[in-house]
Amino acid sequence: MNSSPINILVFKTNICTKADCSAVKELFDTISSIIEWNIDTEDIDRVLRIVTQLGQADVISIVNKLGYACSELE
Repeated sequence: MNSSPINILVFKTNICTKADCSAVKELFDTISSIIEWNIDTEDIDRVLRIVTQLGQADVISIVNKLGYACSELE
């Protein structure tokens, strides 16, 4: 059993189209430590909310590698 804590993380992104969301979904679906996620493309900050066992830096790195901006939402 994985004993990593569950984190609820919120990020500001530039993910805004259905194609962008599909690209993210394709990758997130392959990562078992991502439990649930959604992107509010209607919000000015294009908010990514994610429930995961990953840390904040890990999520930012994953999204950045897809070519999207991602930073902690303050």
